[in-house]
Amino acid sequence: MALNGKTAVVTGAAMGIGKAITEIFLKNGAKVALLDVNKAAGESLMEVLRKQYGPDQMLFLLCNVESDEQFKAAFQKTVETFGGIDILCNNAGILNETTWENMVSINLMGAIRGTYLGLEHMSKLSGGRGGVILNTASMAGLGPLPICPVYTATKHGLIGFTRAIAAASEASGYGIRVNALCPSFVQTDLFSNIPSKLGRFTHLANAADQLVERFGVLNVTEVAEGVLELVTDEAKNGEALMVQLTGRTYATFPSLSSSNKP
Repeated sequence: MALNGKTAVVTGAAMGIGKAITEIFLKNGAKVALLDVNKAAGESLMEVLRKQYGPDQMLFLLCNVESDEQFKAAFQKTVETFGGIDILCNNAGILNETTWENMVSINLMGAIRGTYLGLEHMSKLSGGRGGVILNTASMAGLGPLPICPVYTATKHGLIGFTRAIAAASEASGYGIRVNALCPSFVQTDLFSNIPSKLGRFTHLANAADQLVERFGVLNVTEVAEGVLELVTDEAKNGEALMVQLTGRTYATFPSLSSSNKP
């Protein structure tokens, strides 16, 4: 899919990975609806981006992905403003093992909520144009991150959901590809605050340092380039793209075909 003239919705768009995704979409000619709970950061980013890309290429909408009402309103406003939706990036996420219920609600349920809204607006069976849904997962969704068990669970769940809904979309003829992005550690506020967010696993903080030393730290631009690959490559559906300092590779999973049944 070429991005020029397309419309994207990005959650958690005001800072970090979401900001980088927004910028790379704009650079490639897309229009972007920026959704975030941080009004000040969102409006500040809008001021900067409007000077660079013009006032008609973007829209900021205050939106908590835990709220059905706010999410639906944001999608409707995007459609009214830009005429439709071609790309959805479920990027909003937190890491806080102390308030783990919120983490499940935002990281997993928020992405599911967004995906189902995306299907309603984008499916070719309901008058949509088709397109791509991308879920920001993590390397923690492919292998356990001992310092953050619930964060690990949300990202494992998100990858499983992504793969299942991708297959369901293909079987149903929705015309929508669904993929997951799995970066390692990324230089964002979320990464910087990990030691203070471990809850009952604070005693494992040293293990976090060892993992960072092992994997290194990506910048947000490197992650956004992975997003661009998943969005533009029409062959990618149900994929989990690992983004590490060593490069980008696709995860492989056990086959559940009939020939491999026990």
